[in-house]
Amino acid sequence: MHPNSAFRPRPQQDDLAELLVREIGFAAIFASTPDGPRVAHAPVVLSDDRSSLQFHLARGNALTRHLGGASALAVVQGPDAYVSASWYADPDQVPTWNYVAIEMEGTARKLDDSELIAQLDTLSAIHEARIGANPPWTRDKMNPALFSKMTGAITGFEMRITAWRPTVKLSQNKSPEERDRVIDGIKAGGHGALAQLMHHLGGDRDGA
Repeated sequence: MHPNSAFRPRPQQDDLAELLVREIGFAAIFASTPDGPRVAHAPVVLSDDRSSLQFHLARGNALTRHLGGASALAVVQGPDAYVSASWYADPDQVPTWNYVAIEMEGTARKLDDSELIAQLDTLSAIHEARIGANPPWTRDKMNPALFSKMTGAITGFEMRITAWRPTVKLSQNKSPEERDRVIDGIKAGGHGALAQLMHHLGGDRDGA
């Protein structure tokens, strides 16, 4: 779908892309390789200053041996749902799709062993806290030799982000009344997260 400028986050939504990347914490990583375009799926850690994205891949992954020094694209996909044209008052409408997606572009570099372990520690700490684990899991609970063997099977990367391209397509180009009907329809279809996000953001319709 074409990322119309009406669906770019507005100034009052500057933090939305960052918040979603941190909240979702999982991305598709794309890059070109001599064997053709490839994609990998991985948990990610965004730096505090949002300038870099860290992740790790299995050494056997089709991207791993080509990613160091390469240009890459990371995509975090948020909630999405079908929008029926019947929810609009105007009959001359077509069905569409509401969605949130954040693209980040940059150059990837391999992490050394200490950087990889730091990434793994950060990743587990974030998500152990989210699930309320008490006590939280840490690598100190593992046999150090086994942990070292398992980390030897993965490679860590850091992508320095040179461009953010978020798309927030939430019916901003529709009237408040139509937008409310879309929210109700999406909610009735079981897509509560998207409906809540639409309701929270409100209708930023300038530029629609």
